[in-house]
Formats: sequence, structure tokens, C-alpha cells
Amino acid sequence: MTRSVTNLTTTPEDHRIARLAAAAIGLSLVDAAIPMPLPGIKPGLANIVTLIVIARHGWGAAVWVCLLRVIAGGLLLGQFLSPGFFMSLTGALCSLAVLAIASRLPKRWFGPISWSLAASFAHIGGQLLLARLWLIPHDGLYYLVPFFTAAATVFGIINGLIAARLIAEHPSFSTQDPHG
Repeated sequence: MTRSVTNLTTTPEDHRIARLAAAAIGLSLVDAAIPMPLPGIKPGLANIVTLIVIARHGWGAAVWVCLLRVIAGGLLLGQFLSPGFFMSLTGALCSLAVLAIASRLPKRWFGPISWSLAASFAHIGGQLLLARLWLIPHDGLYYLVPFFTAAATVFGIINGLIAARLIAEHPSFSTQDPHG
């Protein structure tokens, strides 16, 4: 039996996506280690990377980074294909859908902070909808909405402020990556 060897070629864009996804995965692991008062409430630190990627490299690159983060995070945390994984994936997809629209709004009035808030609300909205339809088919789930809304507001603002500052202060986050 002969063995076929295929050469895999990668582009500088592939390398950039991999580096950014690795940063997002690392922040997801930090997120998982932070104790929070209610299950499902997390700071969403990896979303800082997503916001930077959208601002500097576009929505398509952000989709790759975000989906790689969700899949790798699920594998590393032992939650791949568990309900927690699907909650994370649903939140990520809803956030990406909202960011597709928000990132096209006039930059004069909209930027990382408003994007982060919109994505944060979409994320928690998607997760609550999935939880209601699949995991907790009871209207009592709606009693948690104020807590999740408050967390989405606080963490959305904080993550947006961090992303905005990093974008402004680090020209190395430019579209042209010298390290390819």
C-alpha cells in the first residue's frame, strides 16, 4: 500500500486567524475559571478579540476566529457537543449576526463599544431562547432576564472599552501583518 502525502499550504491570513483564535481561546479558558454568581454569566473576555478582529480584519475573519474559539474551547473544557457547547455556539452565532449589521453602521457614531453591547445582548438573547426551547421549557426562565441583561450591559461596556483602547493604542493591530 502506498502512502500519499499532501502538502498543506497556508497563507499569511491563515496564520493571522490562527494567532487571533489562539488568543480568543486563551481568554475563553480564563473566562471559564472565573467564578460567577449565576450559571451562564461570564465576562466574555474572548469577545474583545472578536471586536478587534472585526475592526481591523473584517467580519469574515471574525467569524473564523469566533467559531474556532467556540469549537476549541468546547474541546479543551470537555464540553464539546454538550448543552453548554450548544449554548456557546448559539450565543456566538447570534452575536456574529448582529455584528455583521453593526459593523456596517457609520463609524462616526458606532464602534467597538456599541458593537460590544449589541453583540452582548444578542449573545444572551440567543442563549435564553435556546434554553427556553430546549433545556428549560418553562416560563420561569424569564425571571432571570434582568440578571442576564444587567450582566450583558456591564460586560458589554467593559469589553467594548477594552477593545476600543487596544485598537487605538496598538497600531500593530493593523490590517497589514508584518509577521504573516
